[in-house]
Amino acid sequence: MDRAELVELLSPDGLRLLDSLPPYESSVDVVRLVADLRKAGHGPGLVAAVLTQSKLRAKARTKFGEFADRMLFTEAGLEQATRLRVAALHAGRFTGAGLHSIADLGSGIGGDAMAMAAMDLAVTAVDADEVTATIASFNLAPFPGAQVLHADAESVDLAGFDGVWLDPARRTAGHANTSRLSDPGDYSPSLDFAFGLGARLPTGIKLGPGHDRGQIPAEAEAQWVSVDGQLVEMALWFGPLARSGIRRSALVLSSAGSSELTGPDDSDDVAVGPLGEYLYEPDGSVIRARLIGDLARSQGARMLSEGIAYLTSDELTQTPFATAFRVLEVLPADEKKLRQALQARRIGTLEIKKRGVDVDPAALRTRLRPKGDQSGTIVLTRVAGARAALLVERLRP
Repeated sequence: MDRAELVELLSPDGLRLLDSLPPYESSVDVVRLVADLRKAGHGPGLVAAVLTQSKLRAKARTKFGEFADRMLFTEAGLEQATRLRVAALHAGRFTGAGLHSIADLGSGIGGDAMAMAAMDLAVTAVDADEVTATIASFNLAPFPGAQVLHADAESVDLAGFDGVWLDPARRTAGHANTSRLSDPGDYSPSLDFAFGLGARLPTGIKLGPGHDRGQIPAEAEAQWVSVDGQLVEMALWFGPLARSGIRRSALVLSSAGSSELTGPDDSDDVAVGPLGEYLYEPDGSVIRARLIGDLARSQGARMLSEGIAYLTSDELTQTPFATAFRVLEVLPADEKKLRQALQARRIGTLEIKKRGVDVDPAALRTRLRPKGDQSGTIVLTRVAGARAALLVERLRP
């Protein structure tokens, strides 16, 4: 979206047209809809803009729920935006620490700032991109305690703010078709700037969940967050925003609620032991936080193999921090024999999971040629260092 399209979209006629569109569905005859809108006298630029927004609003419901229907987006802004449920937890850190005036540096379309404003924090959202800052202004318009600055985050005078939130841009500039930046030195604002703020102000920083753990400052609390099984972020908390005695945290959010596993540091793994009746696949947040050992001890479980994030036990203990499987059989690891074993069991619908082995599950599934009226899951991994294929049954919580 360029500046001219945004100006047209933000006109009273543009917003009325957007809100008048039926809910976006992929099955809609877009060509006919475009023709109808053009026949009604709407210009091609406005038609393209409102249809793009309609599509983005539908996509945004997974992050923003019903609020998405009254928001504006760019494709890149939506992709990088914090889910509203997670943003509310960010805002809760600031309110819990007794802070009030927050600078949201690198605010994007304003998702985190919306959550802060909804909790009566006075938030100033800052973004260096003019179109993105304008969209953030629209999204934050319902909140009297929020304002937006079109400015470079590192140039903002922070006098008068008692807390800072940063979501550094980790992709190339633009509103669509951006690519991930591989060098943290290219983030905007830079990590050096962000960590410098953390040394002198209550600061929270959102980073990708796979960010290099070696760059985590010793004084920060690092929290990895997963939502419905998807690892979505690592947040670093400094000063009073970091909890006493906690430096590693795995937060699991699902429709069942929230659960958290915490530790003062990375936890030591438990010993490797024999394959039991049950297999556990730790949530990605637990793996990234390196709290697998603490999870194993709470489960009475043991490591399946050195350095591989699977646990095993003889008794089932359900946990929100891992997916549990019942081990049905140990199948041959040899591909030809494995194919024969699956065919003998009439397994035609096959899920392949793997860890600790170099294999492409999609390519392997093609070579195994599963056929039959049964479904099954195999886990390709190592048991006490030896390659193994486990036929397992997923257990629902």
